[in-house]
Amino acid sequence: MLPRYENKLNEIRTQLSNLTSAIICANKETLHAFEVNDDASYENAKQCLKSIQADANKIDSEVIKTLALYGPEADELRLLIAFLKMTNEFDRIGENMKKYNVRLQELCRGECDLTVMTPSIIQLQKTTLNALGYIHEYLEAMSTSDAQELFRKVSVEESKNDDLFSVIEKDLLNLISDSHELSADYVKVLSTLRKLERTGDRTVNIASLLLYAQQGGELNFHV
Repeated sequence: MLPRYENKLNEIRTQLSNLTSAIICANKETLHAFEVNDDASYENAKQCLKSIQADANKIDSEVIKTLALYGPEADELRLLIAFLKMTNEFDRIGENMKKYNVRLQELCRGECDLTVMTPSIIQLQKTTLNALGYIHEYLEAMSTSDAQELFRKVSVEESKNDDLFSVIEKDLLNLISDSHELSADYVKVLSTLRKLERTGDRTVNIASLLLYAQQGGELNFHV
């Protein structure tokens, strides 16, 4: 392929890496906000996420223009298809994080006691941070990175995420049963934390796409 084409691929890869970095920033700010009850960090997280959809749309446009201009085949075509599908996953992760951030802040101001679950909630969010961090590292050094290893590491974090969510879900269902006056609040907690569980699934989808781009094969997505 021509050098201009290689430069365009690198430009798109960098944009995806920056998109991942913004989502990681939001996760870190929200986690810090929850740990120390800091409203300013919740607001910082919102700022990190404010242009996610616009940035994802911009990447889509660049991918489509690249497909039209260069007509890539084989490996290059797989890579661009993966990039195009990844933007949708990142966009949905961003939307999940926006809702998670707002709802968590509201819940922390409410009456339901999350003390017992706090360590598990922190670990749940750390699994999503770890998975996103691995994806960011891969995108930063894509030409020398092993997609199979990325998929393995992200899948491990997603498995931890599922296990933690199952424990929290059980605790919340017990609280809903025992505290009728706060049952609606605890249902909101469960719904809020499910955003992190779904984010874990989407990080696996992204890792699957990068594996597909590098090695080919079939894609199996969480929905």
